[in-house]
Amino acid sequence: MSEITIRSLDAGDRSLIENILSSDKTFGAGEVAVAFELVDDALSKPDSDYWFRVALRNGEPAGYICFGPTPMTECTYDLYWIVTHAGHRGHGVARSLIEHMEAVLRARGPKAQIRVETSQSDGYDAARKLYQRLEYPEVARFRNFYADTDDLIVFYKSLS
Repeated sequence: MSEITIRSLDAGDRSLIENILSSDKTFGAGEVAVAFELVDDALSKPDSDYWFRVALRNGEPAGYICFGPTPMTECTYDLYWIVTHAGHRGHGVARSLIEHMEAVLRARGPKAQIRVETSQSDGYDAARKLYQRLEYPEVARFRNFYADTDDLIVFYKSLS
């Protein structure tokens, strides 16, 4: 039985995040660069709008989530990144991270809403299926947004 614990991002977690992101070929160099912009912002500013949680499975770094308030909204939040290390997939890491995020946001107020944007590409298939299982309906699709035949898909969930 796997034990999953979730904690806040620590100052020494940059290499841990790099290891998780590079555990397979899901993310290209541009995506990894953007991920680290958010990590660096969160580590350098105590009031950052990028909130990170790290999942440990049986004591090993297994994944992370980045979320935060959507600018100019009262109670909407963006799920920016959720990544599970390739060696820990299929063990409930991503589900645990999302459930933790939802609990954090429910505690902030009864009207919390979460927006998730993702790609149509095959590398994001597991993520899209996870959002659907966790009752995040698809609410919008922008055709050919990222590239020809790669749509932007928006999922949205109200926690009230």
